[in-house]
Amino acid sequence: MPESLRSFYSLPASLALLSSAFILCYILLTSDFHHRHLPDNSLILEKTAEYLRVNHRESPLPLGSPLNATKQTVLAPSVPLLGFDGSNKQPVAAMEWIVKHKLQKSTKGNDIGNNVFHNKKLFLEDYMEMKERFRIYVYPHKEDDPFANVLLPVKFEPYGNYASESYFKKLLTRSHFITKDPAEADLFFLPFSIARLRHDPRVDVQGIPDFVRSYISYIRRSYPYWNRTDGTDHFYVACHSTGRSAMEKAGEVKFNVIQVVCSSSYYLTGYLPHKDVSLPQIWPRHGNLPQTTSLQRKRLAFFAGAINSPVRQKLIQEWGNDTEVAVHSGRISSSYADALLQSKFCLHVKGFEVNTARIADAIFHGCVPLLISNHYDLPFADILEWRSFSMIVTTLDIPLLKEVLHEVSPDEYERLQRNVCRVRKHFQWHAEPVDYDAFYMVMYELWLRRSVTRVV
Repeated sequence: MPESLRSFYSLPASLALLSSAFILCYILLTSDFHHRHLPDNSLILEKTAEYLRVNHRESPLPLGSPLNATKQTVLAPSVPLLGFDGSNKQPVAAMEWIVKHKLQKSTKGNDIGNNVFHNKKLFLEDYMEMKERFRIYVYPHKEDDPFANVLLPVKFEPYGNYASESYFKKLLTRSHFITKDPAEADLFFLPFSIARLRHDPRVDVQGIPDFVRSYISYIRRSYPYWNRTDGTDHFYVACHSTGRSAMEKAGEVKFNVIQVVCSSSYYLTGYLPHKDVSLPQIWPRHGNLPQTTSLQRKRLAFFAGAINSPVRQKLIQEWGNDTEVAVHSGRISSSYADALLQSKFCLHVKGFEVNTARIADAIFHGCVPLLISNHYDLPFADILEWRSFSMIVTTLDIPLLKEVLHEVSPDEYERLQRNVCRVRKHFQWHAEPVDYDAFYMVMYELWLRRSVTRVV
């Protein structure tokens, strides 16, 4: 082959090799694939934390951020969360938590231990304005409506695992936030109940998407308010996970409407943390709060529940026979309340969904929640600093649970447990709303999402 042709053909090959080498170097320099070890120097970790604070790097952990609590952030090198895959890889996120935790203790001005709010002063001021100014318009329906059982509040005291949905609707419609004048409204409430639709034989679970689509069509035809904003100043409430599939035939609801839901996973495409609201799943309890400060909690950690997910399967595989971490499959034969009262940490572990009532159960009984539920947008994360009263680890860190928990000193635990008691009032429903209870906290989350400019 002539020299000129050989040069002609070799030039593209050389350029391709050079480009490949450049791309490989770029990947090695910019990815964290080769940085699986923990930094020994705390200064490196501190600088990394500062970089992530400035750049709002998204975190696999559902931690609230004082800068923008709906934009979940983490203040330590992140580890990709793919869920537990059954492999024997060395978990590293928990070890990063230990190093980060030690750094926070030794860094002046970074102690969040005694403050359960991101900004208490700002919250209290804004909360009072919310109580005075916030107005909601509820689309009206009569007692003789064929679906009055779905569209009107229940007449009984809500109960059960999904009572949060019925409690909020019942309390809202009786509150001073309601306006009969749509021109005064900041938001518009779509009052259909997913929980009631599930048990209506005319609809059943499979028919809920058709019902929602028909209802939105009715609202569009009958009122002008939806069409002004394509529903962005509207909201609905649902606590059962069926609420997610209920919007399959009404995409504008899923992507425009404010969804106040218990199944608040930012891993799912249908949930948007900046737009939607995480509704706490709370099993209603009445009477005085348990006195927990003087209790001797002898058990390190406790969990009881159905083993209905790979995460729970791994949990019982690792700790099912442990003497310090008590993990039970199904219900326990002894008192559930006593088990919570006697445990230092109470585990919230992802089942079918990221949410369960176990967080509120733990808080009610003064037990520090230990959250093992990737991608969970935690309730009231815009308001509360969850790290001050709970611990959050990834599903990959289940083998290291005991090591993580033993890292917590007696003083640190006392601070966590004291803060749990401080936030208990925020995770309770009452027959008549009480300042800062679950109803008012959800209302405040909606207040934060109201439109800056009211459409008239």
